[in-house]
Amino acid sequence: MDAMRLIVKSRRALAVSGDVPQILAEVWQAQALAQAIGSRLAAAGPPELRGEARGLTELAGRGCGVLTRPELGPGELLASQLTELGEARPALIRLGGLLGEVGIALVGIACSAADESTYWQCMEAIDAADESRDRVREMLRRLADREETPAEELPAGPRDGLLPEVFREPMLPTREAG
Repeated sequence: MDAMRLIVKSRRALAVSGDVPQILAEVWQAQALAQAIGSRLAAAGPPELRGEARGLTELAGRGCGVLTRPELGPGELLASQLTELGEARPALIRLGGLLGEVGIALVGIACSAADESTYWQCMEAIDAADESRDRVREMLRRLADREETPAEELPAGPRDGLLPEVFREPMLPTREAG
């Protein structure tokens, strides 16, 4: 399956996950997918992305490492279903959105953690997701440089003015006040 479909599948699974163990399992899946995408980009992506892609692979691996590996049945590991990347830019835009949602989900768990172990596990995973997202942003900047697209022409984002719109629209369900 191509990277775009797997990222969308991961975002949807994260959005509908209910309890803490299920959310943490989807966060782990997302980090494993980011690791696989980084690995593919490092091996066969555009040359100017390879260093950052190796960094993404390491950081996403750290994100998986701080979380308990979920019990997955045969064929349930999304990262193992990655067969092709497709175009780097759209895949990285979507991956950045997914990593942002991972961070949001982890903040929610950390804020309501009943024990210190879960809290610190989430904090480490938040750090890894944030650093992974920074690598994705840097790869998008490098692609923009390669395409000679001035940074001012890229869609504005919440932090540095370079993030596409998809980064600002979490797919996580919101709770209605009432």
